[in-house]
Amino acid sequence: MTLDTIKNTSSNKILFHCIIWVFFILTSLIQFYESPFKINNDFYIQWTTGIILFYLNYFYLVPVLLLEKKYWLYFIFVFAVILLFMIIRINYFIPDFSEVRHLKIRNMPPPEDFKLMYKGTRPAIMARRQPLFFKIGPSFFYILIITISAIIRTLTEFYNNQQNKLIAETHRTNTELIYLRKQTNPHFLFNSLNSIYSLAHKKSDLVPDAIVTLSELMRYMLYETDNKTVALEKEVNYIQNYIELQKLRLNNIEDIVINVHGDTKNKFIEPLLLISFVENAFKYGTDYKGAAHVKIKIFILENSLDFWIENTIENYIKDPDNSGIGLVNIQNRLDLLYPNAHELTIAQDNQFYRVHLNLKLDKIQTAIH
Repeated sequence: MTLDTIKNTSSNKILFHCIIWVFFILTSLIQFYESPFKINNDFYIQWTTGIILFYLNYFYLVPVLLLEKKYWLYFIFVFAVILLFMIIRINYFIPDFSEVRHLKIRNMPPPEDFKLMYKGTRPAIMARRQPLFFKIGPSFFYILIITISAIIRTLTEFYNNQQNKLIAETHRTNTELIYLRKQTNPHFLFNSLNSIYSLAHKKSDLVPDAIVTLSELMRYMLYETDNKTVALEKEVNYIQNYIELQKLRLNNIEDIVINVHGDTKNKFIEPLLLISFVENAFKYGTDYKGAAHVKIKIFILENSLDFWIENTIENYIKDPDNSGIGLVNIQNRLDLLYPNAHELTIAQDNQFYRVHLNLKLDKIQTAIH
């Protein structure tokens, strides 16, 4: 976040708070419309102390005491501040009850039964009889201010904590995804160089073509895969180029088939997501005679992609240290990028190894980038 953005955000918050306070103060003035009471100094003191109490509670008391579970200190502090404000107002600003009563009587003549009720009562005694509510009533205003301030600050802290957790989780996920992507590149390069090595060992005239095809693949990996997503059309072309590279080193390619059905344009996918399946198919589906059985079908319907791949099990000797890196990698990436938006099925029998992946292309979690 830039400094200008922070300044603009702070300015907007201050402006918003000012508008809210002006609204409440103006709303409270309605009580004086066509009323015998006039606005006195206590009205201004009430709102001034109320605003002070709001921000004292918001910026200090709630985060330092209440949210730290220092409940007794919090309530003692709140009580002391409210008591201080009440003493100041009652002694210096709140009008005497006799003055208020006199003002009401002067403007609204009492009925005859009111006169009979107080007949014979001495004025001095009546002046001293201030109702209890008249003394403690203004404290309810401060209690309301404290309550609203505490609720707002608590909800704000909760929201900020949730956002911070989300950001931390996003960074963790992004770091993990980058790590998984970095694993894909050397894994692919190792397999591709192994293919070219086989051609060079045979002193094949196809080595230059293989190097050109590899350079195309590397160019795609270097300049396209750093993006959040890549065009599905480019990803499919990348897979087709990889298959052509593998064909150059094989003796029998009759059973190597790839079929693409549907429109690949204007659709996007996580880079290098499907290549691990293809790599494993050639790695374990090629026999010692240089023949391979690898059949791939890609079907696209709207934003749904179905990917099928089948290979024979000709060369499967499990290496506990290195085997399955690609498949574990892709499963982790699917969990990170397409949560609840993919279905991966892997089936194996004595002859074939089959994979089916259904992917909702529009559900990719691009926010983690």
